[in-house]
Amino acid sequence: MKRTLVVVALLAASLLGCQENPVSGRKQLVLVSEEQAQASSAQAYTQTLSEAQKKGKLSTDAALNARVKRITDKLIVQAGGMYAPSRSWKWSVAVIDEPTLNAWCMPGGKMAIYTGIIDKLKLSDDEIAQIMGHEIAHALLGHGRERMSRAMAMQGGMVLGSIVAGQDLSALGPVADIALTLPNSRTGESEADRYGIELAARAGFDPHAAVRLWEKMSAASGNGPPQFLSTHPSPDNRIQALNALVPQMMPIYEKSR
Repeated sequence: MKRTLVVVALLAASLLGCQENPVSGRKQLVLVSEEQAQASSAQAYTQTLSEAQKKGKLSTDAALNARVKRITDKLIVQAGGMYAPSRSWKWSVAVIDEPTLNAWCMPGGKMAIYTGIIDKLKLSDDEIAQIMGHEIAHALLGHGRERMSRAMAMQGGMVLGSIVAGQDLSALGPVADIALTLPNSRTGESEADRYGIELAARAGFDPHAAVRLWEKMSAASGNGPPQFLSTHPSPDNRIQALNALVPQMMPIYEKSR
């Protein structure tokens, strides 16, 4: 009964905030405006870079910074063709000097990549483009807004359920998260793979590099948790899906060259 109240509240929020994504065509829960998402992201980005600078973690390697900017600049140009509103975004990219195997792009085009993923995986320009293309695709597809909206819906569902039940239902959060949130997150990751490889191909980067990248990631991180409990597709499934996309992307890549 308690879990039913939470699910009903989440479903009600979904019906009120469901919109069709202009890039993918998928229906998304959107309770946060683009302006709100970009404003909060810009604030978080400034804070993240400020903390990194205080710790001496912002890369001062001029050649590496120039390399990353050259690659991302090409992707940004193509992003405007995929999602026209991104042409007015205030894009920015930072290189953070930490061993983390990670990169990200916030709503509004605030990006970062960590030296760990470049150095440990010995990434080529094509492979860096696949990483940043994937992360930019998340922003173009509105996944940041979608995550914020799911969090708001979850919080609202817990509050409403608690009021009706007369007690705290926050313990049901992990259950509802596994049941409702994770499948959408895997969908988002697969979407970012699909549109990220196309974005990189449009910018003149080899689609085969997407497969090589995830083979390296798989070798570096292992197979990870079972796919059911992961927000990412399993490495094997991801590599298989990207391999299937390569033949479709090659004509785009060849034309861009």
